[in-house]
Amino acid sequence: QVQLVESGGGLVQAGGSLRLSCAASGRTFSSYAMGWFRQAPGKEREFVAAISWNGATTYYADSVKGRFTISRDNAKNTVYLQMNSLKPEDTAVYYCAARKIVVATRKDEYDYWGQGTQVTVSS
Repeated sequence: QVQLVESGGGLVQAGGSLRLSCAASGRTFSSYAMGWFRQAPGKEREFVAAISWNGATTYYADSVKGRFTISRDNAKNTVYLQMNSLKPEDTAVYYCAARKIVVATRKDEYDYWGQGTQVTVSS
């Protein structure tokens, strides 16, 4: 069992940056692959980025590649999402998620979810 708490969301102008954090409870964080997803109003929750348990492997949605960076600090039980060059279409609630060992990009492959943090990008 792992509990996830996101933070770092807010309102930013287009072209700006934000860093999201996701703090995990439990002593086995390093055995979990982590993902970030987002959901805009009226839309399906979509994959943003994922990272393997040791940080060696990362995946990104095409829409964020080159602008967002996922990273993790297993000593702090935390995963991050650095978001640069933000666009209005990045506006959404951002969720972090965890699954055992194997990194994945589909939301139905993740077992644990945080409550989400709102990111709003103004034009």
